[in-house]
Amino acid sequence: MAVEKKSVEVKTKVKKDTSKKKVESSKKKSSPAKKINSKKSEVTSKKKKTVKTSEEVIIKQIPKEEKEEIILPKNNLRYYLLLIIVLLLGLIYLMIPKITVLGDKVVTMRYYEEYVESGYKGKWLFKNITPYIIVTSNLDNTKIGEYAINYQFKFGFFNLNKKRIIVVIDDVDPMIILESNTINICPNDMLPDIKYEAIDEYDGDITDRVIINTYEDKILLAVSDNSKNTTGEEITVDRTDRESPKIELKGRETMYLNVGSSYREPGYTATDKCDGDLTDKVEVSGDVSSSAGEYTKTYTVSDSAGNKSEVTRKIVVRNYNLYNSGSIGNGVIYLTFDDGPNEGTTNVILDILKDEGIKATFFVTCKGPDYLIKRIYDEGHTVALHTCSHDYSEVYASVDNYFNDLDRISDRVKRITGYDAKIIRFPGGSSNTVSRSYSYGIMSTLTGMVLDKGYRYFDWNVDSNDAGGAGSSSQVYNNVINGLSHSRSNVILMHDIKYTTRDALRDIIEYGKSEGYLFGKLENDTYMIRHSVNN
Repeated sequence: MAVEKKSVEVKTKVKKDTSKKKVESSKKKSSPAKKINSKKSEVTSKKKKTVKTSEEVIIKQIPKEEKEEIILPKNNLRYYLLLIIVLLLGLIYLMIPKITVLGDKVVTMRYYEEYVESGYKGKWLFKNITPYIIVTSNLDNTKIGEYAINYQFKFGFFNLNKKRIIVVIDDVDPMIILESNTINICPNDMLPDIKYEAIDEYDGDITDRVIINTYEDKILLAVSDNSKNTTGEEITVDRTDRESPKIELKGRETMYLNVGSSYREPGYTATDKCDGDLTDKVEVSGDVSSSAGEYTKTYTVSDSAGNKSEVTRKIVVRNYNLYNSGSIGNGVIYLTFDDGPNEGTTNVILDILKDEGIKATFFVTCKGPDYLIKRIYDEGHTVALHTCSHDYSEVYASVDNYFNDLDRISDRVKRITGYDAKIIRFPGGSSNTVSRSYSYGIMSTLTGMVLDKGYRYFDWNVDSNDAGGAGSSSQVYNNVINGLSHSRSNVILMHDIKYTTRDALRDIIEYGKSEGYLFGKLENDTYMIRHSVNN
């Protein structure tokens, strides 16, 4: 308002200055009036009065104009209205409760990550209402997606809500699991099928999404999960033949021969990953004499890439007759029974032997009741070892298998009798060929190894054929008596599980006695009757 008054004053001064100029102008023009009559003076005097009056009018009008400008300012009215509105809005704002969400309004977190609240606060009419804010959420951090944390204050007609957005994401790359990052193939081979697995921490098994690109020297694998996290693996393809051929020996790596016996090569095969069958390229060196000693056969072969393989076979030649220095017993009958004991036959055979005063040898198995083995031992017969299982496919699968089986039956006899039996008979005899189906050359090895371990093995030179074609006791009887000889020891093969043998036994004993034969049991110093080994 001071500005407006100053403006009025300026206008007043301007008008006053103008009036003075008019008066001065009038005076200058009236200077020659001294010579004019008084009438003119009156005129001049009236003019002066007129000027004064005009001046007064102007001065009086100035406050009137000023008064109009102060009372009726259009812009100031708008200003006051705006100020009132602002004050009202400010008052309303102060009366409304407020919730402030601290931290980020949008939070991104990894699934299974624990959500940590950044905080919030509330005010209303300068008071803290934070404890009265209700917080709710649909957050599930085990599933990716968008969730919300809701902050709510309710009081009367006030219902205030604020929200924080939580985005749960999967940002972990999947994994491709390979058997190996390098594969070796022959120079001209096609790429093989590769084994792989793709696992994602969130999506699980995504193996079916793996994309494979193959090249001459590498294989590239890539996979993406549902969240577009991507991983890749590279398999190097090595086309260099670095693998040596394989030589497999037929028969045993260590063979045992008797002095004077000729070495027969069991055979061998050679195969190569890239070149195939190389058997005809194997070179064999080393001589084997029939004299006692240890000899070595060496087998070597090379493939087209220059990879070389070599294996050896050890041949042990011994005079096994040194192990057989016992009594020969010409004209002696050794009754031997295999595969028992058996209730209903073995017990009857023991009764017959007891009645006749004869001792015999029983090659027992793991079958039958313990008491019969104990009775055999207690009544003075020889308890010898045959086999535990009598399963050719198991016993002759390997050297270890044979001795495992032998140990089992040996343990049974030791448990029942306390006796450590050392007399044995191979299932099928040492001359069997059935073992060839399971392990080529195994009998050549076993016949030497059992002697080295302190066992003595017996075959037979009289066969009752009770396990073969003899279907009656009379046939068993005839087979036995027709095989007897006074000029040698007679080891008779029978089976105490056969009823035909049980029924023929007394007649066989009576025939032997009547013909002057002696009867005995096999013992550790008895001369071993052995067959020629055929495997």
